[in-house]
Formats: sequence, C-alpha cells, structure tokens
Amino acid sequence: MTSERSNLILGSIAVFLLILISSCSETTVQKKHYETFPVTEVMMFDTTTFVDYTAEITAVQNVEIRARVSGYLEEVHIDEGQWVKEGQLLFSINDLEYAEELSKSKAQYKNSLAEYNSMLLELKNTKQLVEKKVISQIEVDLLLNKVDAAKARVDEALAQQAVSQLKVSNTQIKAPFSGIVSRIPKKMGSLIEVGTLLTSISQNEEVFAYFNISEKEYLNYAMGFNKQSEKMKTVTLILANGKEHEFKGQIETIDGEIDRSTGNIAFRARFKNSNGLLKHGSSGKIRLTRTYDDAIIIPQKATFEIQDKMYVYVLDKDNTVKTRSIVSNARLSHLYIISSGLTVNDKIIFEGIQSMKEGLEINPEFISMKKVLQEISSKHSS
Repeated sequence: MTSERSNLILGSIAVFLLILISSCSETTVQKKHYETFPVTEVMMFDTTTFVDYTAEITAVQNVEIRARVSGYLEEVHIDEGQWVKEGQLLFSINDLEYAEELSKSKAQYKNSLAEYNSMLLELKNTKQLVEKKVISQIEVDLLLNKVDAAKARVDEALAQQAVSQLKVSNTQIKAPFSGIVSRIPKKMGSLIEVGTLLTSISQNEEVFAYFNISEKEYLNYAMGFNKQSEKMKTVTLILANGKEHEFKGQIETIDGEIDRSTGNIAFRARFKNSNGLLKHGSSGKIRLTRTYDDAIIIPQKATFEIQDKMYVYVLDKDNTVKTRSIVSNARLSHLYIISSGLTVNDKIIFEGIQSMKEGLEINPEFISMKKVLQEISSKHSS
C-alpha cells in the first residue's frame, strides 16, 4: 500500500513538472524579442540636380603677336592692358636695312624691265629684216629665246621687289583685330629676332569655357538630350570666387572622341562677357543641371557598398530583412537618385544598417520619407 502510494505521488510530481516545463516554454516563445529598427519608404518625385566641372576659360579670339622680321624695336606704340582697334599700330622695328633692300630691288626691276623692252624693240626690227629677207628666220628664233630670258628676269625682279616691300611693311606691326593687349616682354631698343613674342591680344566680349566629363556622364547627358535639348544646353559658370557669372552659357560643341588616357570627353560652352570681367586664362567651374521626372529617392545613410556595388536592406511582408542591389545615377545632398533595384512599394532600413544582416527579423519603426527629408534639410542647413 505504501509502495502504490509512493508511485502515485511520484507520478503526480512528474506530471506537474511536465506541465511546468510546457508552461515555461510557452512563456519563452511569447516573450521572444525582435529588435526595433527605423524603416522608411521609397519615395518618387520630380527633382533637379547639378554637377560642377573644372573649366578652362579662353577668349574667343586670342593670338600671339610675333615679329616676322629681325631688327631693333624702334618704338612701342601701346601699353599693357590697353584696348586697341583693328589695324592700330602696335610696334615699329627699325626698317633702314629693309628700305635699302627695297630700293635695290626696285632698281633691279627697272633695269630688267628696260632690258626686256629693249629686247622687244630688237625683236621687232629683226622681224622686219626677215620679212625683207635680209636675214634668216633663225635670227628671230634666237632673239625670241633672249626675250623670254629677259621676261623671266623682269618677273624675278618684280618678285624680289614684292618680298622687300613685305619686309618693310612687317616692320610696322598692327593689331589683327580689336582687343586687349597683354604683357609686352620686349622694351624699346631690344634686338628682335624673327618669331620673337611681342605681346598677345584677346577679344574678350565672348569667351569659351572648356571642360571634361566622364564617358558615363556623357552618355547620361546624350541620352537625356532629346527630351530636354534646349534646357540641357544652358549652363552656369561659377567663378573662382564662388559667384555665378552674370550671363548663362550655351554648350556649342562636344569633342569627336573620348580621351583614352583619362576616359573623358571635352565640351565647349560659350558665354557673353560684355562687362569684360572674364579674362583669357581664367578658371572656374561649369555647372550642369539635369531634371529627373518620377525619380526614386533614398537617403545615402540607408546604403552600403560591397566591392564597388551599392546595396540596401529591404523589408519583406514578414518583417524579414533582405539584401537588395541598387544602381544610382545621380547624387543629391545626402540623397541618392536610384535608377534600378527599387520600386515605390519597397521599404528600406533607414538606420542601424551596421548591425543588420540578411534574414534577420525585426520590429520596424516606420518613419515617413517626408520626415526624413526634413531632418536631412535641417541638418544640412545648420
């Protein structure tokens, strides 16, 4: 009897323990904790962005003025920084040597011409004698050869006279067009050789701005050009002091090939410069703008990179985290414009991605994208 009672008590204890263990297990399951992470939506709206490119500014017309004859610089008629008109005299090189050479060439020309005219007169008389049968035709033929030689000497003398005249005229150096004179390295009395740089002249009423963009950016520009052709041609010039140039510019030309060494292609834009503010050789930045219709926008802090590829953590219907590869085609302030990998129906992990991993179940704390943008804007402005 005692044995049966003991077995009954032991059985009751076992049942109680099983119930207790089962109850504890259920409690454990019910109390399973999911970590909370901020989650935001993927938003789509129209936006405009811009990118700055280093630019080299050159005058539309800029030429070096070099000596075409040698000699002493006799006079400098202008000053550095002076505005000159087309045809205005700039420099005078001593022309005494070339004037004497011109006089000799003129005299040589007169002599050759006189000899030629004399030969023509002789030829006329010889032909008359042939007609009277006083002399033979062979005399005329010989004289014709002498006349041709005399004519050649006249042409040679005339050419030499033209060369001498050109040398004399090259001692008077004039402005090829209206513009501003640059530095004048040679002063009056300096010995000038052929090709010596005397100064340069810039016509700055309009300027060119040359800048380079990458092949990828060029393709994005070219592919969007048909939709916004005139708007995309218009560019802004940011001056060296960070201020915008008064006038907008227009992209005129794109280079015919991509530089293999850099992977870039050159653009050229033209700007008005009626106030003369921009000088040849100035520096600045070209600002290209681009409008995106129905652009998908996400915060930069929601992304991470692995081997040069960009990813985000996307939340599925069961609040499970999935890794998603994305592609960005533009960058705003603290934001990315996404070209592929996301839709407006997706929700992404906004913060805490450093401790996130694939397949993790979380407790999402939803934050609207509008609030995220407000926070970014307030931080950026402060």
